[in-house]
Amino acid sequence: NATVHYNRSGHQTIVYQKELKDHTKAVNEVFTLLIGKDGVLSDLNEIYAIGHRVVHGGEKFKKSTLIDDKVISTIQKLSSLAPLHNPPNLAGILATKELLPNIPQVAIFDTAFHSTIPDFAYIYALPFEWYEKYGIRRYGFHGSSHLYVSRRAAVMLDKHIKDTNLITLHIGNGVSFCAIKSGASIDTSMGFTPLQGAVMGTRCGDIDPAIPLYMQEKLKLSPAQMMDILNKKSGLLGITGKYYDRRDIINNAKIDINSIDELDTENLIGDIEQEHLSIFKKAEEGDPRCMLALQIEAYEIRKYLGSYFFALNGYLDAIVFTAGVGENSPLLRYMVLRKLENLGIILDKDKNLKADSSTGEIAITKDYSKVKVFVIPTDEERVFIEDTIAVLSGNYKSHISYEYSFQKKNYKPLK
Repeated sequence: NATVHYNRSGHQTIVYQKELKDHTKAVNEVFTLLIGKDGVLSDLNEIYAIGHRVVHGGEKFKKSTLIDDKVISTIQKLSSLAPLHNPPNLAGILATKELLPNIPQVAIFDTAFHSTIPDFAYIYALPFEWYEKYGIRRYGFHGSSHLYVSRRAAVMLDKHIKDTNLITLHIGNGVSFCAIKSGASIDTSMGFTPLQGAVMGTRCGDIDPAIPLYMQEKLKLSPAQMMDILNKKSGLLGITGKYYDRRDIINNAKIDINSIDELDTENLIGDIEQEHLSIFKKAEEGDPRCMLALQIEAYEIRKYLGSYFFALNGYLDAIVFTAGVGENSPLLRYMVLRKLENLGIILDKDKNLKADSSTGEIAITKDYSKVKVFVIPTDEERVFIEDTIAVLSGNYKSHISYEYSFQKKNYKPLK
């Protein structure tokens, strides 16, 4: 059975289970809800167009694209690069085409935003023919989220996006970071697949590539079994052995911001040792592996911030936290941002404590902080809507040149 969630603004969320054997039946169920008693349409003919999120566009699609038979065929061919994502994306497209054959459809690709990354940042140090023959390279994901929050950050800075340098941190169950120079992605943490990068809820992120081969031999695992472990049983879940939800991890670590000591020793090694012991002392009554998981995540985020700071030649206007964890975990943000005054990042503890998805867009640094830090709720659906309309209107050349409504000062985000 499928669980259906239907949420209409100002109305109670409808949740129910129903047997939906394929994507056509599932899409038809959505259409039925839209024109039902709790719907927002009187007739399906009111639908102007349909936008689809497609995770992997490879090197073929560098912008959102009107879907035709050729595009469908190419998305299908790219499924080998994203076997867990592109097939269901394509199934949704085909189901919609079957039910509403005369309605135009647009594909919005996760990877398109990162098409501006230079080759020296996306080529792996592997046999070059692997890239030429099989497309092995860094692609990056969460593109629509990075696009949206970067444009909103420019508005908050009172600058045009082409005059801003940013680091955007999309932290949910999946995690990806992006270095953005003059509005364009120049590097990102996810790679050939969404498995690469910082530690995630259930994905391992960056590890020594010899480890899976070593453990496959030790445990007599198939490649499919190993991929399942790396994607679904690793990350924070692997470290804690129980939890991948940051709320559970924080609650079971029994630690909050006030229990992290501010240490002012001059000896760097001593500082690190004392800080490590201090945090664990505070967590004695909790689960030490949960505290370890939090420390690992915060440390990895700090490493990426440092590398992207250099990738931007030291010119950084703002850092953005977004997505479920980035928006709603003051503790993780504090662990990442503390003691960075020498880099011009001066955290406002009170603002950080208050910031979450419900507060909307907010700066959590002091007014005099050279580098600003923002918490910005993401809105990928807004990107899907505007790209779909722009492609059909003929006004869309690329995400770099297109001016979105949310780049305007008078735009009011939905909380």
